[in-house]
Amino acid sequence: MSQDIPQPLPTTNNKKIGVLLVDDHTVVRQGLRMFIEMQKDMEVIGEGSNGIEAVELAFRLDPDVILLDLLMPQMDGVEATRKILQNNPHSRVLILTSFGEDDKIFPAIRAGAHGYLLKDIQPRDLVQAIRESFQGKPQLHPDVARRLMMAVSGDAPIKESKLPSLPTELQGLTEREREVLEQIARGLTNHEIAEKMVISEKTVKTHVSNLLDKLGLEDRTRAAIWALKHGLGSKD
Repeated sequence: MSQDIPQPLPTTNNKKIGVLLVDDHTVVRQGLRMFIEMQKDMEVIGEGSNGIEAVELAFRLDPDVILLDLLMPQMDGVEATRKILQNNPHSRVLILTSFGEDDKIFPAIRAGAHGYLLKDIQPRDLVQAIRESFQGKPQLHPDVARRLMMAVSGDAPIKESKLPSLPTELQGLTEREREVLEQIARGLTNHEIAEKMVISEKTVKTHVSNLLDKLGLEDRTRAAIWALKHGLGSKD
């Protein structure tokens, strides 16, 4: 297993990323703690073994990122995510689970999870996901991303979808905002969008922020799902 860990991203005032671990298997928490605390820019500030503890610890410790198992006693990860974000709207919940089925993925994302990772993820990729989630970038395991793409392309339904309707919402976007939305749906980063559209990365960030506000969406993942669901970004 590679130990070539990506360099830490800058944090405000050199603050370490506070991570809360919640998993009902002690050995899993121990392994995660050991690896996370090897990183100079993050620290484990608490551990829990079920969803109720997750909610209580999140409220008390106010973590930056929460690694949360999905299937746990007393309260599952989906319900815990929902309750955590009611109390800690700025915390990032990353689901870390062994289950990648649609009936697990979609409820977790709808509950507000900032990412969905599978436990076969490489350690270097996990710590990078924590860093990028802290910076506000949603994180999806490649297999989960493929399932989402299948769902929005019509190969599998997203049940109980609450995506906004196309005509009214899309008409509120400027031409540039729509172009940026299409590129998000194709999986491009802000840097790649800037190069493709020949504009600055700062301008791209402004367009992303504006279109999220106008569409009533919380993050890029939901924007990509919305766009693909309505036929944007499917073709070059």
